[in-house]
Amino acid sequence: MKTLLTLVLLVTFASPGFAFMKNGCGSGKCEDCHSLSKKEATSLLKGGVDQVLDVNRAAIPGLWEVEVERKGRKFAVYVDFSKSYVISGNVIRLKDHLNITHERQAEFNRVNVSQIPLDDALVLGNPNAKKRVIVFTDPECPYCKRLHQQLKEVVAKDPNVVFFLKMFPLKMHPNAYSVAKSIVCNHSLSLLEDSFAGKSVPPPLCETKVVDEDIALGKKLGIHSTPTLVFPDGRVLPGYKTAAQLLDLLGEPAVAGSAEKKSAGR
Repeated sequence: MKTLLTLVLLVTFASPGFAFMKNGCGSGKCEDCHSLSKKEATSLLKGGVDQVLDVNRAAIPGLWEVEVERKGRKFAVYVDFSKSYVISGNVIRLKDHLNITHERQAEFNRVNVSQIPLDDALVLGNPNAKKRVIVFTDPECPYCKRLHQQLKEVVAKDPNVVFFLKMFPLKMHPNAYSVAKSIVCNHSLSLLEDSFAGKSVPPPLCETKVVDEDIALGKKLGIHSTPTLVFPDGRVLPGYKTAAQLLDLLGEPAVAGSAEKKSAGR
């Protein structure tokens, strides 16, 4: 009986639950016991990135979000609290399928919207609307087609939103370049919608450098896929979005995981 009691006491006081109940990690915040400085992060990621810019708690418990730069582009990687693993990839929030990684990358790489010419852009919505979103689209891109319907829903629900559509044909769509030139020559939203509907588009009736200039501009902005949206605050977000997501993104911009952004022991 004495042996059994001794064993119970040993198990009880050796268990992690009791070890951290009082004056331990379990009694406070995680950062009370865990920290990661920029200097440490630089050492951990040495050789993989050019520069560590910032360290914050990630939206996912147990991870640090490390803002890094490589070849002129800023992005996030994640380091676990043990400082033994680094994770590079997309973090998706399940409740609304928000790509937190894309959101944070957009925060890091804002562009100067005023430097994007709109004279050649097609206009969807009220051109005088205050919320102006630029969309780089491909006339043969299936996701661009799906997004286009969502853009229509947005302007129907919020007259203060307008979309400026710029042609960004991808090489993977062999006819997209010619179709894009025809759309630009005619400055025709209906031709773009004809292309999305699978209808034939007549060959371009003019010589124009606009499509090439827009492709070059898109690459300069770090755009490599369609659709890609440039928001009024300079965030560049690739991929299909629903009308609800777009309306949310056009509200007061919130940094993903902002509640978790605390000092990282710097």
